[in-house]
Amino acid sequence: MSNRVVCREASHAGSWYSASGSQLNAQLEGWLSQAQSTIRPARAIIAPHAGYTYCGACAAHAYKQVDPSITRRVFILGPSHHVPLSRCALSPADIYRTPLYDLRIDQKVYADLWKTGLFERMSLQTDEDEHSIEMHLPYTAKAMESHKDEFSIVPVLVGALSESKEQEYGKLLSKYLADPSNLFIISSDFCHWGQRFRYTYYDESQGEIYRSIEHLDKMGMGIIEQLDPMSFTNYLKKYRNTICGRHPIGVLLNAVAELRKSGLEMNFTFLNYAQSSQCRNWQDSSVSYAAGALIVH
Repeated sequence: MSNRVVCREASHAGSWYSASGSQLNAQLEGWLSQAQSTIRPARAIIAPHAGYTYCGACAAHAYKQVDPSITRRVFILGPSHHVPLSRCALSPADIYRTPLYDLRIDQKVYADLWKTGLFERMSLQTDEDEHSIEMHLPYTAKAMESHKDEFSIVPVLVGALSESKEQEYGKLLSKYLADPSNLFIISSDFCHWGQRFRYTYYDESQGEIYRSIEHLDKMGMGIIEQLDPMSFTNYLKKYRNTICGRHPIGVLLNAVAELRKSGLEMNFTFLNYAQSSQCRNWQDSSVSYAAGALIVH
């Protein structure tokens, strides 16, 4: 075994967000200053993973609910966009770089997860190609900066899981969700609409296309707020809404369902919704973003 420290580079810095630490810091501060901390401390958040010019302002509403004084571990669950994956995968890295400061992977939790036999190892190339986890790293670093030497991260790449696998991973991760010193970040954009996404659902009764998209997304968001994994699965089957983080969301909902069996009371609230553009005709396309937080009573 070599003791070489493996670093995952901030491969999307300079394109999806600023590679300049000072510029990035100022942007994140600006967006966070516009958001209200209404439901702190969050135990889990759902936030988008597009380029910051599109979704940075929306994501701030979720990150504003993070309490760095109690958070010691940050689980980041992101969907796999580039490699087919039927299970969940762990990173080969020790350190994740950001333009703000480096984040350390919790190797003890990784070892415990690895022992379950439920995870595979992604290559460093796969890790660096994927943006769904990386887009949360600068925001995590910013939200946690007052305690930056006191926390670690647990990145998990989530594959195209079956319903039973979502249950299995939800059950496994529920013990971590039960711990107030853990924060879960669920990485997901919402509807990807347009011919380039091969998804053009349109309910004319809602008016303009972008209103139909918003109605569809808000229906899904309302179902997520009910914290019922089965209802969310049924919604996806019925409308086929192109929510790219549906499996990470499914894992979270199953973890919550597991904890509620033991009487833990939780509620989830969405705080912001946005679209990359307003679709008015069939040539248009857009991606939707939503930010919300789970609190445990």
